[in-house]
Amino acid sequence: MRRYSAFAVAREAARYHSGWERAWRSPEPKKRYDVIIVGAGGHGLATAYYLGKNFGITNVAILEKGWLGGGNTGRNTTIIRSNYLQDPSAAIYEKARSLYETMSQDLNYNVMFSPRGVLMLAQTEHEVRGYKRTAHANLLQGVETEFVSPQRVKELVPIISLDGPRYPVLGGLWQARGGTGRHDAVAWGYARACSDMGMDILQKCEVTGIRQEGGKVVGVDTTKGTIGCDKLGIVVAGHSGVLAAMAGFRLPIESVALQALVSEPIKPCMDIVVMANTVHGYMSQSDKGEMVIGGGADGYNNYTQRGSFHHIEETVRALVETFPMISRLKMLRQWGGIVDMTGDRSPILSKTPVEGMFINCGWGTGGFKAIPGSGWGMAELMAKGSSPLTEEFGLNRFAEGRFVDESVAAGVAH
Repeated sequence: MRRYSAFAVAREAARYHSGWERAWRSPEPKKRYDVIIVGAGGHGLATAYYLGKNFGITNVAILEKGWLGGGNTGRNTTIIRSNYLQDPSAAIYEKARSLYETMSQDLNYNVMFSPRGVLMLAQTEHEVRGYKRTAHANLLQGVETEFVSPQRVKELVPIISLDGPRYPVLGGLWQARGGTGRHDAVAWGYARACSDMGMDILQKCEVTGIRQEGGKVVGVDTTKGTIGCDKLGIVVAGHSGVLAAMAGFRLPIESVALQALVSEPIKPCMDIVVMANTVHGYMSQSDKGEMVIGGGADGYNNYTQRGSFHHIEETVRALVETFPMISRLKMLRQWGGIVDMTGDRSPILSKTPVEGMFINCGWGTGGFKAIPGSGWGMAELMAKGSSPLTEEFGLNRFAEGRFVDESVAAGVAH
């Protein structure tokens, strides 16, 4: 079977829309959409897909300043889990995890979902108490997790060293139905399904302004011309604050780089995902044999998408303590993504001060796992004006002090 790179897919899409581009270079809208989604990453494409599938809204344009799936969707480490502490978080992440299980069939596109299980190591007594609390909360929420002993940890991942020089392994929070997926395939699967419904996906189309009349959104200015709309969804991760400023309001988020790397490929040695919050690192093995490694976000605000040596050194040093065998591996490549962080480490899925304009951002370091649940809730919010999945994640919670505090569950980049 022939395989295509992301650049090849983008090139073909550009050719497909070349006639559209020539016709649309005008100061006034030549076409009006019911909905415009800004951001052709996983969350934006999922929002458009569920608008069409669940609500029959297909007069939709998805605008992307780069190429399809070229932002955080193509730069993460693909971990999927739902073992969050707070009820609103568990609800939306569990919705996402359950949708991942049937996504390949729903989209007729293999997203390579692998329910291999996710293990979060407890390496301090504080973490033991915290994870036991989360396991109890998950039981009440209907999320299948359990706290396991060090012996069970060793059975699940034989290459681990339980007696680390700094932090021994005291147990772990195990979610057997968590796992990984193929990030590019998720974006392409949703994109193809949206295209099949008649939606337009416009790449290399950067939004330069948001048009309003009487406090209501009426369209956007782009590098390819002006496009009209009745409703506008902003789903651009780390650049959410830039788009919000165009509309005249501020968001309580900050953008930082999150880095990851992969090793040279080796024989299969680890068939689950392991996360270690205390030493700030996590690791899984890809189908090609590479060890996929990630750690914490940068300690300062920035928009870089490159890696830095000090973060790589910090993350690898921490993981070598827990998995001594990886000390002999060579790094194959590293990269960075721009993540959008809120104060309570929970997302924003909300109406905005501009009528008809909606925002989906603040997923921080855990956006990939939430893609289908985020799209499902955002589509319902845009179509109906409210959604049970998004009710607790509104912008007003920051003014009212109703934080959804997931700083522990999101304490390491994942």
